[in-house]
Amino acid sequence: MKPMTLAEVAAVTGGRLHRARGDERVTAVEFDTRAIGPGGLFLALPGERVDGHDFAAAAVAAGAGGVLAGRAVDAPSVIAPPVSERATGTYLSSTDPDGHGAAVLAALGRLAGHAVAALPDCAVVGVTGSSGKTSTKDLLAAVLTPLGETVAPPGSFNNELGLPWTALRAGEATRHLVLEFSARGPGHIAALAAAVPPRIGVVLNVGSAHLGEFGSTAAIAAAKGELVEALDHDGIAVLNADDPAVAAMGIRTDARVVLTGAHPNAHVRAEHVRLDGGRARFTLVAPAGTAEVALRLVGGHHVGNALAAAAVALELGGTPAGVAAALSAAEPASRWRMELTERPDGVTVVNDAYNANPESMRAALSALASLGEGRRTWAVLGRIGELGDGSAAAHARVARDAVDLGVDEIVAVGAPEYGAGRDVADVDGALGLLRAELRPGDAVLVKASRAAGLERLAAALVEGAR
Repeated sequence: MKPMTLAEVAAVTGGRLHRARGDERVTAVEFDTRAIGPGGLFLALPGERVDGHDFAAAAVAAGAGGVLAGRAVDAPSVIAPPVSERATGTYLSSTDPDGHGAAVLAALGRLAGHAVAALPDCAVVGVTGSSGKTSTKDLLAAVLTPLGETVAPPGSFNNELGLPWTALRAGEATRHLVLEFSARGPGHIAALAAAVPPRIGVVLNVGSAHLGEFGSTAAIAAAKGELVEALDHDGIAVLNADDPAVAAMGIRTDARVVLTGAHPNAHVRAEHVRLDGGRARFTLVAPAGTAEVALRLVGGHHVGNALAAAAVALELGGTPAGVAAALSAAEPASRWRMELTERPDGVTVVNDAYNANPESMRAALSALASLGEGRRTWAVLGRIGELGDGSAAAHARVARDAVDLGVDEIVAVGAPEYGAGRDVADVDGALGLLRAELRPGDAVLVKASRAAGLERLAAALVEGAR
């Protein structure tokens, strides 16, 4: 971010100075005191266990130029004005009974919007979808970096804290700002897009992630489409032509529409798709020409993610050959997403335990089947969260998919809903079973929603064989 004084922060956010002269300079924004350095602006946010307001003085002692707070603190600060939850779409209501966190997040959004508006040469690219957002964000960073300085979020920084925090990392040399837009209810994406408006909006798919919160796939589609509704008439909507719910969003935007996918009507499409050891190869076809792509990412589902990234890069000055080269060189960049490790004993462990929904489960199982062709395959699956009343049926359907794909062994970890294979109570039970029965050459997929904590199992499988 461009350097600002606390007085300027107060003016932009509508806050008031507290115990501050106003000329204190800030050059970065952080919500973790461990990351604070000279010139940092510390965000005082309430959490489940601690309240950031209690660490304001420590942040200033560590070099912070000031604090953005929701109430008075013992440090030079800007006190954000009160704001209603309805106005912010805040996700913090359960840990923010006094609204201090909501005030800080609303102020942070205003600050991010102001900072990005001051960067006219920076193209803001927003990505949303029920699954694949983070992988696509990483591919976007890979294809856009050769075209100019690119800022993208680390991991899944995609809510009302992570998105503006990422936006504030952009500076005067930044040419591309990639932002991930998530939602747990109607209006969340619209609020994020209002704070930091995108020039290009990418919608990957509409699935059943958060179905329990939205109530229907139609409601999910309505929420995801808020991203393209936020685009100006001179913007670009990159839509997946292979997903009817996404393709239909073209009528919801004034922006120019670019379709991607295998569909013959797609402007940027994949032809001659084949899998080699679980990794996709295809011909990238675009109006500007064709080029061959050999992805290093595991799973055929990454073809759609790669096409979305390619479409954006081509709009921002890339060539088919250059984009294909960048896609082919891209390595997995975010942890616990189809993260593949070859053990010394020949066992392959695929850690896809960051999160799960029925669609990503099927994609991961398909990748396992391809990767494990000619080998014994294990699907170690934990519970899928946030499915609402359809949870039991969705788990059973995933188990049937695993059987249909020829997965040899299904291990359900604390999730008897799968109703197939072998049930174990917890991570320790799964680890004991696998240590006893894995043999050289086996391929193991570990996948569940984040709350299941199966990344610990994947780590133990990898570390225990070294």
